[in-house]
Amino acid sequence: MSLLVKSTPRGPTMVALPEGRLEYVGFAAYRLSLGQTLPVSADDNELCLVLLSGRVTIEGEGFSWQNLGDRQSVFEDKSPFAAYLPPGTLAQVTALSDVQIAVCAAPGATAGGFTPRLIRPEQCRRSVRGKGANTRYVCDILPDSEPAHSLLVVEVRTPSGHSSSYPPHKHDTDDLPHQSFLEETYYHQINPSQGFVFQRVYTDDRSIDQAMAVENHDLVVVPKGYHPVSVPYGYESYYLNVMAGPKRAWHFHNDPQHSWLLDL
Repeated sequence: MSLLVKSTPRGPTMVALPEGRLEYVGFAAYRLSLGQTLPVSADDNELCLVLLSGRVTIEGEGFSWQNLGDRQSVFEDKSPFAAYLPPGTLAQVTALSDVQIAVCAAPGATAGGFTPRLIRPEQCRRSVRGKGANTRYVCDILPDSEPAHSLLVVEVRTPSGHSSSYPPHKHDTDDLPHQSFLEETYYHQINPSQGFVFQRVYTDDRSIDQAMAVENHDLVVVPKGYHPVSVPYGYESYYLNVMAGPKRAWHFHNDPQHSWLLDL
């Protein structure tokens, strides 16, 4: 089964992870025009709504977050607005402009005592990882240092000609503190939008080994294995990562065949 989920050019749903593809992670990205609404129901999951671009109002029982958003593209040097919604939450997103918004999902727990909360750009942790042509720019939206039951969300911008999620790493074994088991999705955007990036997903035994040309708004599914990204010259890459598993901890293992790159 292909690990690449192609986007759709029309309609409100840009791309969505088919139901049942992963046990812990759910994902969909939507496009809305001015005045359109998106109903959101958490059901048994916890959700993180990530405002990719545009302006919105998000409302539900006990909360009303008005006129959110100050970036028109994910490639702006700005952190996003986001919202955490615990299980059982009903919400409505109203577009105040043309909007792109992601809905990230993972199993929740009502016993956790979590409440809906707005995540403002200044609350996101920004960092630079790597060096040389392995440099990329990271924004932690819902890291494991912030309260949630199982969901982890981060966005990454990778410059032209650079690699990311590299050296290749994996997190598919429940062996803490050495490595955690986390499923993952990569939602991609490329600038300019006609471009593409390359992503490979592979395991040590090559039971999974798929290399994909990923286009704008496509989704890559990572049930297990290593998952590096390479960006061709002339284009820049954005991806939104969603991770979840039985334990909410991100501990990864580098591919030993390529870990020498860390010594350069």
